[in-house]
Amino acid sequence: MRCPKCGFVEDKVVDSRSSKDGLSIRRRRQCLDCNQRYTTYEEIERGNLMVIKDGGARERFSRDKLESGINIACQKRPINAEAIDQSIREIVNELFDEFDGEVPSKAIGGKVMSKLKNLDGVAYVRFASVYWRFDDAAEFLEAVQKFGNRDDTATIKLPGF
Repeated sequence: MRCPKCGFVEDKVVDSRSSKDGLSIRRRRQCLDCNQRYTTYEEIERGNLMVIKDGGARERFSRDKLESGINIACQKRPINAEAIDQSIREIVNELFDEFDGEVPSKAIGGKVMSKLKNLDGVAYVRFASVYWRFDDAAEFLEAVQKFGNRDDTATIKLPGF
């Protein structure tokens, strides 16, 4: 593993833990040159999934794209980074477990919405504003009001979901 600070290729593992779901290993490493500590995650590499977009186009599933979308929705929110990583791992595992080779983009968006709804209301509405492609501010305000007025057992019914 290359040190993110100095680029040195030798390190030592100072701590290693299995994730709560048992699907990845978190390792704390220390560079043997500059003593910088950093974290790495080890996961099982699965086969490829093709994402079927709304227009029928296909593209290779990208965990990085999923992570980027969720991180943008969660930006500047008081959400633990581990909780975000856990949600991403769960979504990826659910997708590979439920779909064989191809997955509709709506299924990915639905899983993200489900995780964000339980994680943080603002992140949920941020992601929803992109996912549902609101035509105007009134639709967006309606989504915010429905989320703000929900009780713990309510399911929000919004367009396209």
